[in-house]
Amino acid sequence: MDSPFPLLLLLFLCLSPIPSFSIENFHQAFPIVEPDPGHTKLRLSREGLEAIERITNPIAAVAVIGPYRSGKSFLLNQLLSLSCYEGFGVGHMRDTKTKGIWVWGTPIDLDINGVRTSVFYLDTEGFESVGKSNVYDDRIFALATVLSSVLIYNLPETIREADISRLSFAVELAEEFYGRVKGQDVAFEPAKLLWLIQRDFLQGKSVQEMVNEALKRVPNTDGNKNIDVVNQIRDSLAVMGDNSTAFSLPQPHLQRTKLCDMKDMELDQLYVKRREQLKELVASIISPKIVQGKTLTGKEFVSFLEQILEALNKGEIPSTGSLVEVFNKNILEKCLKLYSEKMATVVLPLTEESLQGAHNRTKDEVLQVFDQQHFGRHHAKKSVVQLDEEIQQVYKHVVVQNELQSSKLCEGLYTRCEDKMDQLQVLKLPSLAKFNAGFLQCNNSFKHECVGPSKAKYEQRMMKMLGKSRSLFIKDYNQRLFNWLVAFSLVMVVIGRFFIKFILIEIGAWALFIFLETYTRMFWSAEALYYNPVWHFIVATWETVVYSPVLDLDR
Repeated sequence: MDSPFPLLLLLFLCLSPIPSFSIENFHQAFPIVEPDPGHTKLRLSREGLEAIERITNPIAAVAVIGPYRSGKSFLLNQLLSLSCYEGFGVGHMRDTKTKGIWVWGTPIDLDINGVRTSVFYLDTEGFESVGKSNVYDDRIFALATVLSSVLIYNLPETIREADISRLSFAVELAEEFYGRVKGQDVAFEPAKLLWLIQRDFLQGKSVQEMVNEALKRVPNTDGNKNIDVVNQIRDSLAVMGDNSTAFSLPQPHLQRTKLCDMKDMELDQLYVKRREQLKELVASIISPKIVQGKTLTGKEFVSFLEQILEALNKGEIPSTGSLVEVFNKNILEKCLKLYSEKMATVVLPLTEESLQGAHNRTKDEVLQVFDQQHFGRHHAKKSVVQLDEEIQQVYKHVVVQNELQSSKLCEGLYTRCEDKMDQLQVLKLPSLAKFNAGFLQCNNSFKHECVGPSKAKYEQRMMKMLGKSRSLFIKDYNQRLFNWLVAFSLVMVVIGRFFIKFILIEIGAWALFIFLETYTRMFWSAEALYYNPVWHFIVATWETVVYSPVLDLDR
C-alpha cells in the first residue's frame, strides 16, 4: 500500500498561504524607470516604485543629470555618505552603468519649514552614451526635470553649447508654468537648477561668473538657426536666474579609478570641505514636491510619475505640450462638470435663442474659470480646444433634451386643445360664442405655453386642427340650432297651453314653429333661412340667452 505522506504534503502546500515577495531591505538602489528594448522610450520598474510608495511624508527629490562617465553616481554616493560598494553602482567601463533612472531606497528625512520631508536621491543615465538616441536622452532629462525639486546639472570642467541645449526642455517647462498669478495654486514648482562644475581652478572667476558668461548671447552674423535656438535658451535661463544656483567642486583625487577605495582622509581636503558645503546648499534650497497645489506622499508621487511618463512617451519626441495636458486634465474635468451642473439648472424647454444664450453665458463663465486655473502659457490651447469640444458634446445632449421636452409639452397642449374642440362639437346647447371662446382660449394658451424648437411644427398642426374644427362646427351649428328651435317651439306650445296656460307664450311658440317650417318649405331647404335677417336676430337672441361670461346654460 502506498504511503499517504506525499499526498498530505501536497495538500498542505496547496492550502498554505502564498508568500508575497515584497522588498525587505530598502538600503540599496532600485530602478524606477528603465529603457524599453529599443532604447527610445521609458517604462516603469515596480521595485523602485515600491520603495517610494511606502513613504507617507511629503516627498522631495534630488536628481543628478549630466554626460555619461561624469561621476554622477559617485557624487550621489558622496551626498548620501555611502561607499561605492553599498550605494549607487559606479562604472569605469565605456558602457554606462546606470540605465534609466534609479532611486536610493532609503530617503533622508529633513525638516523643511516645519514640515518633515522625505528626500529621495535619483541617479540618471548619462547623456551621449553609446547606443542611445537623442530622443531617449531627452526623455530622461524631461522626466528628471519634472520629478525633482533640485536638479543638479553635473558638468566636468566647463559648460558647452550642447550642455545649454539640453536645458531647452527645462526652459520650456518653466515658461509654461511660471507666470501664474501670485497666491494661486501652482501645477508644480519647477526644479531649482544647480549648476555643478567639477574642476580644480576657474582662472580667477567665480563659478557664478562662469555660468553667467556661458549664458551670454553669442553673435550670429551668419544667421545660423542652431545658434539662434541656443541664444533663446540662454536668454530664458538668464531671466530664470532666481531659480538657479552655481557651485564648483574640485576633483576628489587625481586617481579617479581608485576613488571608491579611498576614505575621506585620503581625498583632497578642499573637495571634502566643498562636498559638505554642497550638502548644506542642497538642504537649504530643496522643498517638498508640489503638484496641483499640494505636497505628494509616496503613492501620490508614484501616480504622478506614471502620468508624466505616459505623457512623455507620447509621440516621437517628449513635449511640454503633453505635460500641460496632464496637469490640465483635472481642471478640464472640473470645468466640464461645472458647465454640466449649471446647464442642468436651466428649466427646459426653451426657445432655441434662449437656450443658445444660456449656453454662451455658461460657456464663457466656465472658460473664464479654466483661464484662471489652467496651467501652461503656450501649450494650453489644445486643452482649451478639448474643453470646447467636450462642452459642445454636452450642449448637443442638452439640445436633444430641449427638443424632447418641447415636443412633449407641445404635444400635450395640442392633445388638450384637440379634446376641447371635440367637446365643443357636441354641446347640448350649440353656441357659437362658446365655441369661439374655447377656440380663442386654446389658441392663446398654445401660443404662450408651447415653447422650444417643436413650436413651429405644432403650430402648423394646431392651426390645421382648429381650422377643421371651426369649419365643422359652423357647418353643423345652424342645422343643430334649427332642429333645437323647432323642438323648443313645440315644447313651449305644450307648456303654454297645458302647464302655464298663458296664451301669449303659446302664440309666440306657434309663430316660431310656423316661421321655421313654412320658410324651409318655401325655399326647399333650411340653408336659405340662414341668410334671413330674422334668423340672424333669432341666433343673436339665442347666443345671448345660452352663453355669456356670466351665464352658461350648457353647464
